[in-house]
Amino acid sequence: MEFHYNKPEFVDGELDFHRFVLLVTHRYSDRIRFVGELEVAHAFVEGLEEAGELELEQAYLDFLFSRGLNIRAGLMLMPVGIINERHEPPVFYGVERPLVDTALIPTTWFEIGVGVHGEVGRGWRYRAFLTAPLDAERFTAEDGLRDGRQKGSRTNAGRLAATARLEYVGTPGLTTGVSVWTGRSGFQFRPRFDVPVHLIEADARYSFDRLELRAEAVQVSVGNTPDLNDAVGRTIGIDPNVAKTMRGGYLEAGYRVVSGARFGDIGAFVRYESVDTQHRMADGYLPLREFDRTAWVVGATYWPDADIALKFDYTMLRNRSVSIVAPNSFNLGLGWWF
Repeated sequence: MEFHYNKPEFVDGELDFHRFVLLVTHRYSDRIRFVGELEVAHAFVEGLEEAGELELEQAYLDFLFSRGLNIRAGLMLMPVGIINERHEPPVFYGVERPLVDTALIPTTWFEIGVGVHGEVGRGWRYRAFLTAPLDAERFTAEDGLRDGRQKGSRTNAGRLAATARLEYVGTPGLTTGVSVWTGRSGFQFRPRFDVPVHLIEADARYSFDRLELRAEAVQVSVGNTPDLNDAVGRTIGIDPNVAKTMRGGYLEAGYRVVSGARFGDIGAFVRYESVDTQHRMADGYLPLREFDRTAWVVGATYWPDADIALKFDYTMLRNRSVSIVAPNSFNLGLGWWF
Protein backbone atom coordinates (compact mmCIF):
# COMPACT_ATOMS: atom_id res chain seq x y z
CA MET A 1 0.00 0.00 0.00
CA GLU A 2 1.13 3.56 -0.64
CA PHE A 3 -0.26 7.06 -0.90
CA HIS A 4 1.44 10.18 -2.25
CA TYR A 5 1.36 13.93 -2.12
CA ASN A 6 2.74 15.42 -5.34
CA LYS A 7 3.27 19.17 -5.78
CA PRO A 8 4.66 20.16 -9.18
CA GLU A 9 5.54 23.79 -9.78
CA PHE A 10 2.79 26.15 -10.94
CA VAL A 11 -0.14 23.85 -10.00
CA ASP A 12 -1.94 22.77 -6.84
CA GLY A 13 -0.70 19.74 -4.95
CA GLU A 14 -2.50 16.41 -5.22
CA LEU A 15 -3.14 13.63 -2.71
CA ASP A 16 -3.61 10.16 -4.15
CA PHE A 17 -3.95 6.73 -2.55
CA HIS A 18 -1.91 5.32 -5.38
CA ARG A 19 -1.96 1.58 -4.74
CA PHE A 20 -3.62 -1.05 -2.56
CA VAL A 21 -2.28 -4.49 -3.41
CA LEU A 22 -3.37 -7.90 -2.15
CA LEU A 23 -0.82 -10.70 -2.45
CA VAL A 24 -2.13 -14.26 -2.30
CA THR A 25 0.05 -17.35 -2.24
CA HIS A 26 -0.67 -21.03 -1.79
CA ARG A 27 1.49 -24.15 -1.72
CA TYR A 28 -0.12 -27.25 -3.14
CA SER A 29 2.98 -29.21 -2.22
CA ASP A 30 6.72 -28.73 -1.83
CA ARG A 31 6.96 -28.67 -5.64
CA ILE A 32 3.90 -26.65 -6.73
CA ARG A 33 3.00 -23.14 -5.57
CA PHE A 34 0.62 -20.37 -6.65
CA VAL A 35 1.37 -16.63 -6.53
CA GLY A 36 -1.28 -13.97 -7.13
CA GLU A 37 -1.41 -10.17 -6.90
CA LEU A 38 -4.49 -7.98 -7.23
CA GLU A 39 -4.15 -4.18 -7.25
CA VAL A 40 -6.58 -1.30 -6.88
CA ALA A 41 -4.99 1.90 -8.18
CA HIS A 42 -6.10 5.45 -7.26
CA ALA A 43 -8.57 4.38 -4.54
CA PHE A 44 -11.61 3.34 -6.60
CA VAL A 45 -12.68 2.33 -10.09
CA GLU A 46 -15.22 4.03 -12.35
CA GLY A 47 -16.49 2.90 -15.70
CA LEU A 48 -13.82 2.96 -18.42
CA GLU A 49 -11.20 3.54 -15.68
CA GLU A 50 -11.79 7.30 -15.45
CA ALA A 51 -10.77 7.42 -11.79
CA GLY A 52 -8.72 4.29 -11.15
CA GLU A 53 -8.08 0.75 -12.20
CA LEU A 54 -8.35 -2.79 -10.90
CA GLU A 55 -5.55 -5.02 -12.16
CA LEU A 56 -4.58 -8.64 -11.78
CA GLU A 57 -0.79 -8.17 -11.86
CA GLN A 58 0.33 -11.71 -11.11
CA ALA A 59 -1.38 -15.11 -11.19
CA TYR A 60 1.01 -17.94 -11.93
CA LEU A 61 1.95 -21.47 -10.95
CA ASP A 62 5.51 -22.48 -10.19
CA PHE A 63 6.49 -26.09 -10.76
CA LEU A 64 9.65 -26.50 -8.69
CA PHE A 65 11.77 -29.39 -9.92
CA SER A 66 15.28 -28.51 -8.84
CA ARG A 67 17.60 -25.65 -7.97
CA GLY A 68 18.64 -25.40 -11.60
CA LEU A 69 15.34 -25.86 -13.48
CA ASN A 70 11.78 -24.82 -12.65
CA ILE A 71 8.74 -23.97 -14.79
CA ARG A 72 6.47 -20.93 -14.38
CA ALA A 73 3.17 -20.42 -16.23
CA GLY A 74 0.45 -17.78 -16.00
CA LEU A 75 0.35 -14.00 -15.60
CA MET A 76 3.82 -12.90 -14.53
CA LEU A 77 6.07 -9.87 -14.14
CA MET A 78 8.66 -9.39 -16.86
CA PRO A 79 12.18 -10.03 -15.51
CA VAL A 80 13.53 -6.70 -16.73
CA GLY A 81 15.52 -4.25 -14.62
CA ILE A 82 15.69 -3.57 -10.91
CA ILE A 83 12.23 -2.27 -10.04
CA ASN A 84 9.75 -4.24 -12.16
CA GLU A 85 9.84 -7.50 -10.22
CA ARG A 86 10.23 -5.92 -6.79
CA HIS A 87 8.52 -2.54 -6.72
CA GLU A 88 7.16 -2.34 -3.18
CA PRO A 89 7.69 1.15 -1.69
CA PRO A 90 9.93 0.20 1.29
CA VAL A 91 12.57 -1.34 -1.00
CA PHE A 92 13.57 1.69 -3.09
CA TYR A 93 14.39 5.35 -2.49
CA GLY A 94 12.14 8.10 -3.82
CA VAL A 95 8.40 8.59 -3.78
CA GLU A 96 7.93 7.80 -7.47
CA ARG A 97 9.70 5.17 -9.51
CA PRO A 98 12.59 6.38 -11.71
CA LEU A 99 11.76 7.71 -15.19
CA VAL A 100 13.66 4.79 -16.70
CA ASP A 101 11.27 2.40 -14.96
CA THR A 102 8.14 4.08 -16.25
CA ALA A 103 8.78 4.98 -19.92
CA LEU A 104 11.52 2.61 -21.12
CA ILE A 105 10.74 -0.29 -18.78
CA PRO A 106 6.97 0.13 -18.39
CA THR A 107 6.80 -0.83 -14.72
CA THR A 108 4.60 -2.54 -13.63
CA TRP A 109 5.02 -4.75 -16.73
CA PHE A 110 3.23 -8.11 -16.69
CA GLU A 111 1.98 -10.47 -19.37
CA ILE A 112 0.70 -14.03 -19.81
CA GLY A 113 3.40 -16.55 -20.60
CA VAL A 114 5.39 -19.62 -19.74
CA GLY A 115 9.06 -20.22 -19.11
CA VAL A 116 11.87 -21.47 -16.92
CA HIS A 117 13.89 -20.12 -14.01
CA GLY A 118 16.54 -21.33 -11.64
CA GLU A 119 20.04 -20.95 -10.26
CA VAL A 120 23.16 -22.53 -11.71
CA GLY A 121 26.78 -22.58 -10.66
CA ARG A 122 27.78 -20.38 -7.78
CA GLY A 123 25.53 -17.32 -7.72
CA TRP A 124 24.11 -17.32 -11.26
CA ARG A 125 20.32 -16.90 -11.54
CA TYR A 126 18.28 -16.92 -14.72
CA ARG A 127 14.70 -16.41 -15.90
CA ALA A 128 13.49 -16.89 -19.48
CA PHE A 129 9.88 -16.65 -20.67
CA LEU A 130 7.75 -16.65 -23.81
CA THR A 131 4.91 -14.15 -23.42
CA ALA A 132 2.41 -11.99 -25.27
CA PRO A 133 4.07 -9.05 -27.09
CA LEU A 134 3.66 -5.30 -26.65
CA ASP A 135 1.12 -3.40 -28.76
CA ALA A 136 2.98 -0.88 -30.93
CA GLU A 137 -0.23 0.97 -31.79
CA ARG A 138 -0.12 2.49 -28.31
CA PHE A 139 3.52 3.61 -28.20
CA THR A 140 3.97 7.37 -27.73
CA ALA A 141 6.67 10.00 -28.06
CA GLU A 142 6.49 10.95 -24.38
CA ASP A 143 5.88 7.66 -22.58
CA GLY A 144 7.72 5.31 -24.92
CA LEU A 145 6.58 1.70 -24.51
CA ARG A 146 4.43 2.28 -21.43
CA ASP A 147 0.95 2.20 -22.97
CA GLY A 148 1.86 -0.79 -25.14
CA ARG A 149 1.38 -3.31 -22.32
CA GLN A 150 -1.43 -5.77 -23.09
CA LYS A 151 -1.74 -6.74 -19.38
CA GLY A 152 -3.15 -10.21 -19.96
CA SER A 153 -6.55 -9.02 -21.20
CA ARG A 154 -7.50 -10.87 -24.40
CA THR A 155 -3.93 -10.46 -25.53
CA ASN A 156 -2.87 -10.98 -29.09
CA ALA A 157 -0.41 -13.86 -29.15
CA GLY A 158 -0.01 -14.37 -32.88
CA ARG A 159 3.72 -13.76 -32.50
CA LEU A 160 5.13 -14.45 -29.06
CA ALA A 161 7.76 -12.28 -27.44
CA ALA A 162 10.81 -13.56 -25.59
CA THR A 163 12.31 -12.12 -22.43
CA ALA A 164 15.23 -13.24 -20.30
CA ARG A 165 17.34 -12.09 -17.38
CA LEU A 166 20.67 -13.28 -16.05
CA GLU A 167 21.90 -12.20 -12.61
CA TYR A 168 25.08 -12.75 -10.65
CA VAL A 169 24.80 -12.67 -6.84
CA GLY A 170 28.00 -14.52 -5.94
CA THR A 171 29.79 -11.50 -4.43
CA PRO A 172 28.52 -10.37 -1.00
CA GLY A 173 26.58 -7.11 -1.25
CA LEU A 174 26.65 -7.03 -5.06
CA THR A 175 23.94 -7.96 -7.56
CA THR A 176 24.47 -7.43 -11.28
CA GLY A 177 22.02 -8.24 -14.04
CA VAL A 178 21.33 -8.11 -17.76
CA SER A 179 17.83 -8.25 -19.24
CA VAL A 180 16.60 -8.56 -22.81
CA TRP A 181 13.15 -8.43 -24.40
CA THR A 182 12.33 -8.91 -28.06
CA GLY A 183 9.05 -9.21 -29.94
CA ARG A 184 7.03 -8.18 -32.98
CA SER A 185 4.40 -5.65 -32.00
CA GLY A 186 2.61 -4.60 -35.21
CA PHE A 187 -0.28 -7.06 -35.02
CA GLN A 188 -3.00 -4.38 -34.85
CA PHE A 189 -2.34 -2.92 -38.29
CA ARG A 190 -4.09 -3.91 -41.50
CA PRO A 191 -2.47 -4.66 -43.82
CA ARG A 192 -0.09 -6.08 -41.25
CA PHE A 193 3.55 -5.03 -41.10
CA ASP A 194 6.23 -5.91 -38.61
CA VAL A 195 7.19 -3.56 -35.78
CA PRO A 196 10.14 -5.38 -34.21
CA VAL A 197 10.99 -4.14 -30.72
CA HIS A 198 14.26 -4.95 -28.95
CA LEU A 199 15.12 -3.90 -25.40
CA ILE A 200 18.42 -4.46 -23.63
CA GLU A 201 19.10 -3.45 -20.03
CA ALA A 202 21.98 -3.71 -17.58
CA ASP A 203 21.98 -2.90 -13.87
CA ALA A 204 23.98 -3.21 -10.69
CA ARG A 205 23.23 -2.89 -6.98
CA TYR A 206 25.83 -2.72 -4.25
CA SER A 207 25.44 -2.36 -0.50
CA PHE A 208 28.19 -2.13 2.11
CA ASP A 209 27.40 -1.32 5.71
CA ARG A 210 25.15 1.78 5.39
CA LEU A 211 25.96 2.62 1.78
CA GLU A 212 23.59 1.62 -1.04
CA LEU A 213 24.41 2.17 -4.73
CA ARG A 214 22.35 1.51 -7.85
CA ALA A 215 22.92 1.95 -11.56
CA GLU A 216 20.79 1.06 -14.57
CA ALA A 217 20.99 1.62 -18.34
CA VAL A 218 18.39 0.78 -21.00
CA GLN A 219 18.18 1.00 -24.79
CA VAL A 220 15.07 0.30 -26.86
CA SER A 221 14.99 -0.14 -30.63
CA VAL A 222 11.72 0.05 -32.59
CA GLY A 223 11.66 -1.00 -36.24
CA ASN A 224 9.57 0.38 -39.10
CA THR A 225 8.66 3.56 -37.21
CA PRO A 226 7.72 5.49 -40.40
CA ASP A 227 5.04 2.87 -41.16
CA LEU A 228 4.03 2.78 -37.49
CA ASN A 229 3.66 6.56 -37.20
CA ASP A 230 1.80 6.76 -40.50
CA ALA A 231 -0.65 4.00 -39.58
CA VAL A 232 -1.44 5.46 -36.15
CA GLY A 233 -1.66 8.98 -37.57
CA ARG A 234 -4.24 7.90 -40.16
CA THR A 235 -6.25 6.22 -37.39
CA ILE A 236 -6.31 8.98 -34.75
CA GLY A 237 -5.41 12.02 -36.84
CA ILE A 238 -2.18 12.76 -34.94
CA ASP A 239 1.25 11.41 -35.80
CA PRO A 240 2.65 9.89 -32.54
CA ASN A 241 6.28 10.61 -33.57
CA VAL A 242 7.56 7.35 -32.07
CA ALA A 243 11.37 7.18 -32.17
CA LYS A 244 13.36 4.30 -33.58
CA THR A 245 15.75 4.42 -30.60
CA MET A 246 15.02 5.31 -26.98
CA ARG A 247 17.71 5.44 -24.32
CA GLY A 248 18.08 6.17 -20.63
CA GLY A 249 19.67 5.34 -17.32
CA TYR A 250 20.30 6.48 -13.78
CA LEU A 251 22.88 6.50 -10.99
CA GLU A 252 21.78 6.51 -7.36
CA ALA A 253 23.57 6.69 -4.03
CA GLY A 254 21.86 6.23 -0.68
CA TYR A 255 23.24 6.26 2.84
CA ARG A 256 21.64 5.12 6.12
CA VAL A 257 22.37 8.14 8.27
CA VAL A 258 20.77 6.36 11.21
CA SER A 259 20.79 2.56 11.33
CA GLY A 260 19.64 0.16 14.01
CA ALA A 261 18.14 2.80 16.34
CA ARG A 262 15.14 1.95 18.52
CA PHE A 263 12.99 4.43 16.60
CA GLY A 264 14.03 3.03 13.19
CA ASP A 265 16.35 3.88 10.31
CA ILE A 266 16.82 7.10 8.33
CA GLY A 267 18.41 7.21 4.91
CA ALA A 268 19.23 10.01 2.46
CA PHE A 269 19.76 9.64 -1.26
CA VAL A 270 20.57 11.41 -4.50
CA ARG A 271 19.76 10.14 -8.00
CA TYR A 272 20.67 11.42 -11.45
CA GLU A 273 18.39 10.27 -14.29
CA SER A 274 18.50 10.70 -18.04
CA VAL A 275 15.70 9.51 -20.33
CA ASP A 276 15.29 10.32 -24.00
CA THR A 277 12.30 8.69 -25.68
CA GLN A 278 13.24 10.59 -28.87
CA HIS A 279 16.91 9.63 -28.99
CA ARG A 280 17.10 8.68 -32.66
CA MET A 281 14.41 9.29 -35.25
CA ALA A 282 13.70 7.77 -38.64
CA ASP A 283 14.56 9.83 -41.72
CA GLY A 284 12.12 12.69 -42.15
CA TYR A 285 11.20 12.91 -38.45
CA LEU A 286 12.43 15.50 -35.96
CA PRO A 287 12.79 14.69 -32.24
CA LEU A 288 10.52 16.43 -29.75
CA ARG A 289 13.11 17.92 -27.40
CA GLU A 290 10.76 18.17 -24.41
CA PHE A 291 11.02 14.38 -24.15
CA ASP A 292 14.81 14.42 -23.82
CA ARG A 293 14.79 14.72 -20.04
CA THR A 294 17.23 14.74 -17.15
CA ALA A 295 16.50 14.93 -13.44
CA TRP A 296 18.26 15.30 -10.13
CA VAL A 297 16.25 13.75 -7.31
CA VAL A 298 17.27 14.30 -3.68
CA GLY A 299 15.42 13.13 -0.61
CA ALA A 300 15.20 10.92 2.44
CA THR A 301 13.34 7.91 3.81
CA TYR A 302 12.38 7.08 7.39
CA TRP A 303 11.72 3.42 8.22
CA PRO A 304 10.02 3.13 11.66
CA ASP A 305 9.90 -0.55 10.76
CA ALA A 306 11.69 -2.36 7.93
CA ASP A 307 8.33 -2.80 6.16
CA ILE A 308 7.12 0.83 6.49
CA ALA A 309 8.64 3.78 4.61
CA LEU A 310 7.90 7.48 5.02
CA LYS A 311 9.52 9.25 2.07
CA PHE A 312 10.08 12.71 0.68
CA ASP A 313 12.01 13.98 -2.30
CA TYR A 314 12.52 17.04 -4.46
CA THR A 315 12.80 16.43 -8.20
CA MET A 316 14.58 18.94 -10.42
CA LEU A 317 13.46 18.05 -13.93
CA ARG A 318 14.95 19.52 -17.10
CA ASN A 319 14.48 18.99 -20.81
CA ARG A 320 16.11 20.23 -24.02
CA SER A 321 13.11 22.20 -25.28
CA VAL A 322 13.53 25.97 -25.58
CA SER A 323 9.80 26.64 -25.14
CA ILE A 324 8.32 23.95 -22.86
CA VAL A 325 9.34 24.14 -19.19
CA ALA A 326 9.80 20.92 -17.25
CA PRO A 327 8.44 21.58 -13.73
CA ASN A 328 10.27 20.71 -10.55
CA SER A 329 8.22 18.91 -7.91
CA PHE A 330 8.04 18.19 -4.18
CA ASN A 331 6.78 14.73 -3.25
CA LEU A 332 5.76 12.95 -0.05
CA GLY A 333 4.86 9.29 0.27
CA LEU A 334 3.94 6.69 2.85
CA GLY A 335 4.21 3.05 1.86
CA TRP A 336 4.06 -0.26 3.70
CA TRP A 337 3.70 -3.99 3.20
CA PHE A 338 3.39 -7.11 5.35
